[in-house]
Amino acid sequence: MTYQRVFGIVLDSVGIGEAPDALKFGDDGADTLGHIGKWYQGKLALPNLAKLGLSNIRPADPIQGVPTADPAMGCFGKMAEISAGKDSMDGHWEMMELPVKKPLSTFPNGFPDSIIQKLEAFSGRKVIVNKPYSGTEVIHDYGEQQMKTGDLIVYTSGDSVLQIAAHEDVIPVEELYRTCRYARTLVNGPEYTVGRIIARPYVGPDKDHFVRTANRHDFSLEPTGETDLDHLKAAGLDVIGIGKINDIFSGHGITEGYHNESNMDGMDHVDHVMKEDFHGFCFVNLVDFDAMYGHRRNPEGFGKALMDFDQRLGTVLENMREDDLLLITADHGNDPCFRGTDHTREVTPLLAYSPSMKHPGQSLGTRGTFADLGATIMENFGVAGNQVGTSFLAAIEN
Repeated sequence: MTYQRVFGIVLDSVGIGEAPDALKFGDDGADTLGHIGKWYQGKLALPNLAKLGLSNIRPADPIQGVPTADPAMGCFGKMAEISAGKDSMDGHWEMMELPVKKPLSTFPNGFPDSIIQKLEAFSGRKVIVNKPYSGTEVIHDYGEQQMKTGDLIVYTSGDSVLQIAAHEDVIPVEELYRTCRYARTLVNGPEYTVGRIIARPYVGPDKDHFVRTANRHDFSLEPTGETDLDHLKAAGLDVIGIGKINDIFSGHGITEGYHNESNMDGMDHVDHVMKEDFHGFCFVNLVDFDAMYGHRRNPEGFGKALMDFDQRLGTVLENMREDDLLLITADHGNDPCFRGTDHTREVTPLLAYSPSMKHPGQSLGTRGTFADLGATIMENFGVAGNQVGTSFLAAIEN
């Protein structure tokens, strides 16, 4: 059959074990879901993900507290990434059959003077920090200075990102965005090519009470070619982006977009869209797992966010129509029990479910690229994609 509506939900950073090339990234031993399960000592309650087959993905080493389903009500597997990086942009682009094959620029020693001086000249503000830093720690350590001086806190991570933090009462959000848009023009190649410029506004009276706000905005590199989203839109299908999807693809291929204040706000948008009679693809990113808990190495908060999502997933499953297809995956890992504060190179879970599935409980195996997700969506709608991935549509229908 042809599914009239496909929902793809990306649990940002929810990896399910080290990738085959994890050692190359220094991430051997990373296991986001496995380590969260162990941290919770069997009390990680994810009944809806469990019945879809989350622990069936790794039956020899199920996630503690998440029993294997016999049989699973969905199909299950995992996906390995072929892109050169382990950033959200790389992962999402690859899902839509545009893998990032050339490593983007990273700055382990901070950004060069040529970039910093232009940022200062454009903004009329001094740049401070300019080195890899945890996003929460950098505002704790430098936020009070930024409030006094009006400087720009510029920092990076192990990914290809340039991040600018500023207190909303000192630098208005629109001014911060304007500076980030200018920064975007400085790193589009050929000398430096950066995946994302991220505006990181925060509020609070002092370093012990600073909180980053939902006014974060990602200014991503323009897609270097057409993605499956472009092909779907060109074919006249609805393409709905929820969360930072619109940012990641710079608006390309999106017919309607929703900004998320939080994971739960994102799920509110999902509930709303499920009531609509659209025909096409709804692409969802839930970023709190990554931004709020993964980078902060907070397994307790990460697990709580997973359990909160699982409850909302129950509503999604109840509201699905016979001709709906749900695909759940992730874009990379961010193991809260791992060393450092960066993303981790992991395989990602793959869960597929429709009320019309005739033979659920099938293993989809280990997919060789995230692009298999896009290839499946394209085959479903009868639209030619980039021919990078291999569709698993037949596997979930047989």
